[in-house]
Amino acid sequence: MPKVFRLLIITTLSIITISACVQDKSKKIEKDLASESQKQAEQLKKDFNKAKQVFYSLPSPIETAMLIKRSGVDYTPELLNPTENQSSYVSTYKLAMNLGVYSANISYASIFEQSQVAIKYMAAAKKLAENLGILNAIDQQTIRRLENNINNRDSLMDIISETFMNSDGFLKENGRPETAALLIAGGWIEGLYLATQHAKLEPKNEEIIDRITDQKMSLQSLIQLLSTYKGSKDVDQALESLKRINSIYKNFKMVSSDIESITDESERKTVLTAKADVYHDKSHIKKLTSVVDSIRSGIVQPN
Repeated sequence: MPKVFRLLIITTLSIITISACVQDKSKKIEKDLASESQKQAEQLKKDFNKAKQVFYSLPSPIETAMLIKRSGVDYTPELLNPTENQSSYVSTYKLAMNLGVYSANISYASIFEQSQVAIKYMAAAKKLAENLGILNAIDQQTIRRLENNINNRDSLMDIISETFMNSDGFLKENGRPETAALLIAGGWIEGLYLATQHAKLEPKNEEIIDRITDQKMSLQSLIQLLSTYKGSKDVDQALESLKRINSIYKNFKMVSSDIESITDESERKTVLTAKADVYHDKSHIKKLTSVVDSIRSGIVQPN
């Protein structure tokens, strides 16, 4: 049972008990209730801070797109989710996941300097955001800023990153962190989809393969994030998809290098670091590509 509803039930039962008891007993119940409420509030705060830490450890769509571009692959517009699909997304799950997908598509188009395409996808994302109730995350002024900076790649990147973070921040600050988690999951899956499809087109491109294997570690953080909100039908659906992907990544072997200590004299602090390398074979990449393609098809498919 969600913590908020447990707290509500506890409060209601306590009111009934207080009205039926003598004053001394009432004071004891009130004290117990206050203690329980404080514990609930502290746990909620703890869960929120834990989720926030995981949020910031995950790559944003713009960072993932930059890694794909850096691998030297060519821009392939056929891989993007058509903007025409946005009008068919109705459920919270579809709206949030595909807002993440479109965020990744916007970043991908922008990184490859396809500014007009990026603006087109931003307009589609705006409609999804409106249907999710994120009224100010992507407004008409944002679209105009994109159009006015169409030839300024750095400005475009800043606007896209800002918009994504605004959407994420609005949802978390307005008591909808599980919806924000779906947005993040949708963007992550789309980024992995784009990477695996490029690997399929260019199987000898070791750079893109490396980018794919690196996602094993970020996937663990994403699963940890969504697990904070398990019990929600939408989150459980997304978690099931991520665990399917994780079942393939388990075959990728992770080897850590020697631990190195780095000392910051100014702050009198020493940090231990270790690099982790992930190893795979071609059959694992092929299976991963197939599973991600299947999951992504289910996400973008019109209702």
